[in-house]
Amino acid sequence: MNLDLWYKLPMALERLQKVLASAGLASRRACEEMILDRRVAVNGKQVSTLPALVDPESDRITVDGQLLRAPRKVYFMLHKPKGVHCTNDDPQSRTRAIDLLPRIRERVFPVGRLDADSTGLLLLTNDGELAQRLTHPRFGVPKTYRVHLPGLVGNNEIARLLKGVWLHEGKAHVSEASVVHAGRDGSMIEVTLREGRNREIRRVMAKLGFEVRKLVRIRMGPLSLSGLPIGASRPLSPDEVKSLRQYRAPAPRKKPAAELKSLNATKSGKKIRGRKTAPAAQPDKDTRRIATAPDGTTILRRR
Repeated sequence: MNLDLWYKLPMALERLQKVLASAGLASRRACEEMILDRRVAVNGKQVSTLPALVDPESDRITVDGQLLRAPRKVYFMLHKPKGVHCTNDDPQSRTRAIDLLPRIRERVFPVGRLDADSTGLLLLTNDGELAQRLTHPRFGVPKTYRVHLPGLVGNNEIARLLKGVWLHEGKAHVSEASVVHAGRDGSMIEVTLREGRNREIRRVMAKLGFEVRKLVRIRMGPLSLSGLPIGASRPLSPDEVKSLRQYRAPAPRKKPAAELKSLNATKSGKKIRGRKTAPAAQPDKDTRRIATAPDGTTILRRR
């Protein structure tokens, strides 16, 4: 089977009750009852059994003889607070991400989950095709996180992170990483992923001996969390939606830098602001420097 065709199949067909609910007709459970009561027809043929799969883009769906209108596509960015859950159906009645949005008729869903303890940029939409493009590893859309860790983190730890860390389902890879702040009382790093495994950053850092104190997603592709207060949401502009649709992840540069600079030491090896000098990472076949910030921060990338 052609792998490209196989990849497109799940995007074309959806459960009929989900399509009805997404159009704002009723809850998914109520839509199931409509189907079983023979009130729904697809391309002129009555549907009375489940599961029933349809293509919402091409199939003609009617309910009680009335043509089902496709819902308008909506896109919202939310600054998710801690304790909010990325699920639309929660039997425990906990606060969900969709509860923080303004009242809308369309039924939206989160694009890429953040666990309850994590905060930051969360995109919610009813555009399944765009959601697939933003989350599937095939497209490599980068997501950048600020990670707060206990203790001193230096370039040696960043180099270990970029080499990859083995989890039970395979080796986890980090696309880019850098130290934003390093101190004995705690450090903050930025990590960019182009894949999406369950609680990946927390599990990777645990393998390296660190317990994550705080995790914030600050960027997703061309979108940035900047300027959006925690708990607030806003609709995306047409230009932002267009940039998401047209976004292509930049290819990594092939030529490695010759040397890596130490994070906290000058060329003479003196301490900076009384902090302990963090050991400098040594170049190897798996890592390379792509940039150095004005404060001396080294930004590394896995090849």
